[in-house]
Amino acid sequence: MTDAPENNSLGGRARRYAKVGRAVGGLAARVAGERYLGLSLDKSKHAEDLKQALGGLKGPLMKVAQIMSTVPDMLPEEYVTELAELQSNAPAMGWLFVRRRMTTELGAGWQDRFASFEKEAAAAASLGQVHRAVGPDGRALACKLQYPDMRSAVEADLKQLKIVFSIYSRYDKAVDFSHIHQEVSDRLREELDYELERRHIDLYRLMLQDETGVQVPDPVPALSTDRLLTMSWLDGKRLLDWVDTDLETRNLVAENMFRAWYVPFYYYGTIHGDPHLGNYSVRDDGSINLMDFGCIRIFHPRFVKGVIDLYRSLETGDRDLAVHAYETWGFADLSSEVLDTLNIWAEFVYGPLLEDRRRKIQETDGTMYGAKVANKVHAELRRLGGVTPPREFVLMDRAAIGLGSVFLHLKAEINWHRLFQDLIGDFDVDKLEKRQAAALKKTGILRPD
Repeated sequence: MTDAPENNSLGGRARRYAKVGRAVGGLAARVAGERYLGLSLDKSKHAEDLKQALGGLKGPLMKVAQIMSTVPDMLPEEYVTELAELQSNAPAMGWLFVRRRMTTELGAGWQDRFASFEKEAAAAASLGQVHRAVGPDGRALACKLQYPDMRSAVEADLKQLKIVFSIYSRYDKAVDFSHIHQEVSDRLREELDYELERRHIDLYRLMLQDETGVQVPDPVPALSTDRLLTMSWLDGKRLLDWVDTDLETRNLVAENMFRAWYVPFYYYGTIHGDPHLGNYSVRDDGSINLMDFGCIRIFHPRFVKGVIDLYRSLETGDRDLAVHAYETWGFADLSSEVLDTLNIWAEFVYGPLLEDRRRKIQETDGTMYGAKVANKVHAELRRLGGVTPPREFVLMDRAAIGLGSVFLHLKAEINWHRLFQDLIGDFDVDKLEKRQAAALKKTGILRPD
């Protein structure tokens, strides 16, 4: 560990960008060489090098790498496989740093406000690290402390990302990244606001209050600031520790994950956009602990209705309803060919929900959830001149692909159709509007329209 916040200083960021620039620049050059010059490329070796370069970073580029790893065909398969391993594994800052930061947030004598506070970080991620503590009342706590100067780091990284998207778009026009960049920018900036995250926790406690299979921490406002978030500690094991248990247990974990993500979406128009392995754990009874609420997306109710309308269109073969659903989301001037291409992806995502039987989430031998289907869609969109996805798709697709990967890991065999019907059977967009408005008012959150 280091005792100085070197990686977030001006000099540290300069060295960080030099390192990333070499890795990403090499990636772009080698991929372009392979695509256009026929050069052979040891992608597995280069992907490992890229992961090593990104993995030690503290900052948004690590999080962007995680996002890119969940969007099929944004990078070659070898790169996605390596980047998918980037979770909450950045090296933690040392005790001298933590002591200074805690003094900044809670003032001198801050340690007197805890019965105990562990010097070693329990987890370290891209924007901050978590320490275990015990409150004066004996309650186990998790203290999430943001690294210094992260706002300027985020803005600098977003400029870098815009350049990367611009370069990518020059040789691949299947997808216009302009809306995607704006969505990633807005969500990353929100992740720096721990006061907003505290309200997100309150929102999730409200939305999931009747879900016995999902646990949400209890925030501690008296020990929190806009850069320090203290909440109750939730004990659990990582998901990968459950993949070799019996099928009944694995199915229970999968069902709890499904409801943890989709009850908030279909009842309140809200999605947790970051289902990577570091953001939840599994309790001994198979219930799910949700532990990170920085990447939350709140949708207008009409967007949720569009999701259900598209499902109904695939269920009944109603092309006009499919067009209406896509137009609700912001797609314009859809040709018949583009509609058919978009529906290839929709049929893949909705496929398990359309079949009234027990099945795995993906019944092929592929280990990358959706990658082959996405490759086909991407190539066809490129041939047809490309599309501009609505910004809301970034976290919706990320959640769908991330959860699909979880269900693949668990080898769950579930009647997904019935799980889904339990959520949408009596869907009413006006009821959703009222329910959402009441929840947001109670928790003091504004809906981004």
